[in-house]
Amino acid sequence: MSNVYDNILGLIGNTPMVKLNTVTKDIPATVYAKLESYNPGHSTKDRIALHIIENAERKGLLKEDSIVVETTSGNTGFSIAMVCIIKGYKCILAVSDKTKPEKIAYLKALGATVYICPANVPANDPRSYYEVAKRIAAETPNSIYINQYFNELNIDAHYQTTGPEIWEQTQGRITHLFACTGTGGTLSGSAKFLKEKNPSIRIIGVDADGSILKSYHETGEIHKEDVHPYQIEGMGKNLIPSALLFDKVDEFVRVNDEMSAYRTREIALKEAIMGGYTTGAVTQALIQYAQSHEFSENDLVVLIYPDHGSRYITKVYSDKWMAEQGFINNCVHNYDEVFKTEFIK
Repeated sequence: MSNVYDNILGLIGNTPMVKLNTVTKDIPATVYAKLESYNPGHSTKDRIALHIIENAERKGLLKEDSIVVETTSGNTGFSIAMVCIIKGYKCILAVSDKTKPEKIAYLKALGATVYICPANVPANDPRSYYEVAKRIAAETPNSIYINQYFNELNIDAHYQTTGPEIWEQTQGRITHLFACTGTGGTLSGSAKFLKEKNPSIRIIGVDADGSILKSYHETGEIHKEDVHPYQIEGMGKNLIPSALLFDKVDEFVRVNDEMSAYRTREIALKEAIMGGYTTGAVTQALIQYAQSHEFSENDLVVLIYPDHGSRYITKVYSDKWMAEQGFINNCVHNYDEVFKTEFIK
């Protein structure tokens, strides 16, 4: 039998790439989006969840009724919870309070115990979701802590899967890779593989306005004045994760909440791709990058679209949420009319 699997974990990886035809029409290069939403957990985090947990199994760190603990902005938690169901482990997750209720409901539906922690506290604050997850893991017998921000297996998962897939799908013709940076694993693992194949490939990391990663890459120092609250989930950081290999990144582009939100909705409207907030962010980064860098018709650009838009229906796809952020009135591209809902009275 073909296309038949023993369980849902067999669907992880080998995600498709789709050419963008409208949103990037002013860029001479050919641009493809790698749709990580085609993983069964609907995000690129499926790759690391399976890789790290199976590595722990091989090392004998996971036993019957073991508990897997992790910090997550949502997607990693979904993936871990999914893998734990199939493998027979319990799951405890710490999330920030900027995680939308539907994401928390999703995590609980997959059997996870969820701790909600304040987002706007320093990473070393005992209330931060980093410290809460570490404390729970330390206090819970028969548990392991995934620690995706500082786990080299995060990088290795993408070195073994995402990077090779991109190389094969583009037949080695890729010239630029754009990927959002949160833990840094997706970008770093893919970049490490691709740079080994062709050191000339340009690796562009996408950072959030409010994060320290771009300035750290440029100066080697943490600039605390860069830190302020922002809305894009799973991207940017107020700490330096060791899973982000800065030496593999050629340049960072910083994008803001507003333009990333509009770009997310534009991709759905014009390319029929329902992507998450970071889908808009990575596309916005390409458009900003193209304003100061020349592309040719021979260039082949790959954007990693990390997850699915269904998790953002009450956020970036919500007119109410957009208006609450002040985005509708401030839309510099005048997309207001496009996104207006007509009420029949």
